[in-house]
Amino acid sequence: MVRALANPTRLLIVETLIEGEANVNSLTALTKFDVSTISKHLSVLKSVGLVESRRRGLNVFYTMACPCLGDFFSCIDQINRNQERTTRRAAG
Repeated sequence: MVRALANPTRLLIVETLIEGEANVNSLTALTKFDVSTISKHLSVLKSVGLVESRRRGLNVFYTMACPCLGDFFSCIDQINRNQERTTRRAAG
């Protein structure tokens, strides 16, 4: 799972899906990668259980299988902000 999240494009996809469902076309527009590249990234995320898909007509929509990952990202952001404040205080 950690390896799947180690790729910047997959991280962007996950951050997008935390906000809500998306299809390959919207993720392609967001990342500027082609459909096959985004599909491969989504396949990796699905294989480790982070992403789920459902078909609606001709479109496949992707959502987070574990929305709690957003809490984890928020926690990491808070840690980074605290470290930045500590670094600024030490420098100034």
